[in-house]
Amino acid sequence: MFNPRDFHAPQSSYSKPDLLRSSEGGYFGPGNAQLPAPPMLMMDRITEISLDGGAFGKGHVAGELEIAPDHWFFACHFADDPVMPGCLGLDAMWQIVGFWLGWSGSPGKGRALGVGEVKFRGHITPDVRVVRYEVDIRQARRGRLVLGIADGRVLADGACVYLAKDMRVGLIAPRG
Repeated sequence: MFNPRDFHAPQSSYSKPDLLRSSEGGYFGPGNAQLPAPPMLMMDRITEISLDGGAFGKGHVAGELEIAPDHWFFACHFADDPVMPGCLGLDAMWQIVGFWLGWSGSPGKGRALGVGEVKFRGHITPDVRVVRYEVDIRQARRGRLVLGIADGRVLADGACVYLAKDMRVGLIAPRG
């Protein structure tokens, strides 16, 4: 298994080209965490990432997605009532937790393992300009199974529309 730090020097933020390189694989080394490719890549940039920030002092990540009225999900989710599916906001936060695990030096491929609770307080429509994902790492286990547990929220133009508690993402070692 490859050490992610041998392939990547951690940065405090990431641009769209950085995230696209991550989706191609190998950003954190062969067989390690990567983001999904478009259209499932649910962010345009990571504006903040840390090992010790956030509500629990164990890590924080913030990412953003610029909304365009022609985003693929508006055309196929509720005909004549375009809204971003809530599951995509949850998936974006799982993506962020997996990215953080690789960024922080853990090897393996990311997999969403569950969520304790999700609350929807609003929705994301084509008139929203920017969606912001804020994730606070509650716990990172780095044994045989690497596991990140986090809480997060999704904001649409600054208003909180989704809350998630106990999101779980694991890094699975490649079979060898």
